[in-house]
Amino acid sequence: MVRLRLRDNESVQEAVRRFRKLVEHTGVKKEMRRREYFEKPSEQKRRERRRAQRRARINNDLAKKS
Repeated sequence: MVRLRLRDNESVQEAVRRFRKLVEHTGVKKEMRRREYFEKPSEQKRRERRRAQRRARINNDLAKKS
């Protein structure tokens, strides 16, 4: 849960900007997007596996360049 306390003499725009940064930093926005639609467990595993393969490929390419 994100809590934001208004500071003395803080404008609404500044408070909204701080709130957005807080939400972004805590991962609430990412979590909301992920839960927006139901994803079958098999699709979730496939997505995770592809992400791991992509990450391994990038790390492998970086290791070769060094």
